[in-house]
Amino acid sequence: MKQLTAEQRNEVKRQMAIYSQGVQEIIPSEELEKKVATSILENRPLKIKLGLDPSAPDVHLGHTVVLNKLRQFQENGHMIQLIIGDFTGKIGDPTGKSVARKQLTDEEVQHNAKTYFEQFAKIIDMSKVELHYNSKWLSKLNFEDVIQLAGKITVARLLERDDFEERIAFGKPISLHEFFYPLMQGYDSVELECDIELGGTDQHFNILMGRHFQEKFGKEKQVALLMPLLEGLDGVEKMSKSKKNYIGIDESPQEMYGKAMSIPDELMMKYFELVTDCTPEQIQMIKDEVNTGKLHPRDAKMLFSKTIVRMYHGQEAAEKAEQHFVSVFQQRTLPDEIPVVEWQGMTEISIIDLLMALNMFTSKSEARRMIENRGVKLNGNKVEDTQLQVTVTNDLIVQVGKRKFVKIKI
Repeated sequence: MKQLTAEQRNEVKRQMAIYSQGVQEIIPSEELEKKVATSILENRPLKIKLGLDPSAPDVHLGHTVVLNKLRQFQENGHMIQLIIGDFTGKIGDPTGKSVARKQLTDEEVQHNAKTYFEQFAKIIDMSKVELHYNSKWLSKLNFEDVIQLAGKITVARLLERDDFEERIAFGKPISLHEFFYPLMQGYDSVELECDIELGGTDQHFNILMGRHFQEKFGKEKQVALLMPLLEGLDGVEKMSKSKKNYIGIDESPQEMYGKAMSIPDELMMKYFELVTDCTPEQIQMIKDEVNTGKLHPRDAKMLFSKTIVRMYHGQEAAEKAEQHFVSVFQQRTLPDEIPVVEWQGMTEISIIDLLMALNMFTSKSEARRMIENRGVKLNGNKVEDTQLQVTVTNDLIVQVGKRKFVKIKI
């Protein structure tokens, strides 16, 4: 390989700083640097793989940790390979599961994949993505091919998976088809000759299968970039919709901003690194200013909240969300103690029915008159339409007049 010029060496260093930001583990780091250098010398983009089993199509900030890393590679001219596991999805990734996962139908896979693409477009340029469905090659393997593939890995190696070890220890069954999931994910990398595969730390075993099978098939081995799992708003559990500690990228600007302000202070810089589009230099400056006391942690959190809203809703929406937060929460236009009502009704409901369900009026006509007189607010915003359909969300604050408040808990 030709020697790099000083300018090219600086470019390798610049890209490596970006790709290393927030990464839990690079396996191995020296191979990543070599691949980046070769890419620059040969003016050839690297192939960056992300495999998806579209089983839960609602994207939250935890999912964007890997997507933001993809965006960084894409911005430097590399090719993103999104692999939709329409074949592997019928099996289900056993990672972290104490029982076998439900197998998806073709219809479920296609529906979920479409939802993914719509949300991914907010983070990466989908027009510059190679899109693959792994049924294209996996469905063509005959039984002899599958036997040969299985012959390239030992049972002992497959049983090294933590989740399989735990299930054996507790006497829980492992179906034979579950062993084939990492084999198929590894074979995807062989088929597409991937240079780098991204995933969370929980995908460590599956991604290393790609390196293993590429070597067995005489291919250049991919590098594994493992991203940390993002703690949710509780600061403890992994971000998850089921644990209700998440920020969805499709949530309203106000909801997104307000949730972001509840992130624990000690996780703030991790969130900056993993889910924003801030450069390493910008993040380091924020960190230094917080450490020296030049920037108050609350102001850093407001900067983060505004950044997140700007990324998914635009600058104007970010400005308005911040103004709303300052008005309602910092200037204390709401009382300190607000009655909380547990909501078990519909998520979509008319404003008048909502007010009646919350016992804020004794009649619908009374509620209608109050709305017409601009005396009803939702999260500080005046309601002007008596026909308004309300999406009931967690921590929605309903205000009637100047003194009557209710906070909804779902």
